[in-house]
Amino acid sequence: MTATRPRRISVIGAGSCDAATAAVAQRLGTLLAVCGFEVVCGGGGGVMEAVCRGAREAGGRTIGILPGNDREAANPHVEVAIATGMGIARNVLVVVNGDAAVAVAGGAGTLSEIGLALKLGRPVVAFGHYGTLPGVVAVASPEEAAQTVAALLDGS
Repeated sequence: MTATRPRRISVIGAGSCDAATAAVAQRLGTLLAVCGFEVVCGGGGGVMEAVCRGAREAGGRTIGILPGNDREAANPHVEVAIATGMGIARNVLVVVNGDAAVAVAGGAGTLSEIGLALKLGRPVVAFGHYGTLPGVVAVASPEEAAQTVAALLDGS
């Protein structure tokens, strides 16, 4: 008998962000954990730290895939830190380790991860201007993001 593995959501976004964006990411992390998802991210600050904080506070599991060689560089809310030594090339690993991706703010790195997720056939949900990209589902709240990603994975 094989155990069912928990589904994972890659949360991608800015390495530094304002308090409002951090609040959205933290609420998203909480909701994803409550839905039973593990959170995968780049393991750094900003959106990544906030989503991990929310997930951990809700009892969820967090996985940080770091660009450098030092696992200790992960934010304090990462439960499983994976050092890659790959720099930004680790973006592929962040995306490939999620069953879907949610984009919360960010710049070129987030855009690259959205492109990778779409290329890999992963559902992508996004806040703000990223929601206007072809193949990306726009959402306006953490609640809508969690519900949408769950529905996309369940085929609803």
